[in-house]
Amino acid sequence: MISFKGRHFEKMIILMVVRWYVAYSLSYRDVEEILKERGISIDHATINRWVIKYAPLLEDKFRKKYKRQTGLSWRMDETYVKNKGNWGFLYRAVDKEGDTVDFMFSAKRDRKAALRFFKKAIGSNGLPHTVTIDKSGANNAALEQLNKLFLMGGLCFLFITIRQIKYLNNIVEQDHRHIKRIIKPMLGFKSFASAKATIAGVELHHMLRKGQMINVANMPIWEQFYTLAA
Repeated sequence: MISFKGRHFEKMIILMVVRWYVAYSLSYRDVEEILKERGISIDHATINRWVIKYAPLLEDKFRKKYKRQTGLSWRMDETYVKNKGNWGFLYRAVDKEGDTVDFMFSAKRDRKAALRFFKKAIGSNGLPHTVTIDKSGANNAALEQLNKLFLMGGLCFLFITIRQIKYLNNIVEQDHRHIKRIIKPMLGFKSFASAKATIAGVELHHMLRKGQMINVANMPIWEQFYTLAA
């Protein structure tokens, strides 16, 4: 259970504020102003602390207990995110239906980073039969290394088919746009930890929008989000 013990505000107010920030194109000061209009005075720095603390906890619980199984044909790509005045790299993959497979924020864009991403995605979603990438040499090298490891371990039946076909990756490139639209008002992150935590919340809400939560019937998105803290 996610603990809200010791907070000066009720759990539902904290969850509502965190959801607003990761769901819509708002800055912390925007959220502060919206709350003030409703008679609730919360400083934007406090909202920042709540997002950094609770967004990754909610995403972790969703991924481990509530996320619907994705397909085995992945489209993988990375996009740029500003961090401390420099560019960081957000690795993302969706299946052929557009459902989010996994994501990972990295300070570097190289074979090691790509390999970490694939290991993370496989660890939480299982092994894909096909991964479609662009012409990135680093991503291809990471997948080739995984296949080599399977072969050396006598697990050649786990071989991943690698496709480098740009037009087939349009689906993940289009999916990047939603994430970029939400984080644009944030004007870059001040630390790697802040970027990683906030992106986890944005990705979580995006998955809820896409209907990736199990056993929700006709439950509204905001109720799905609040259920994660139950």
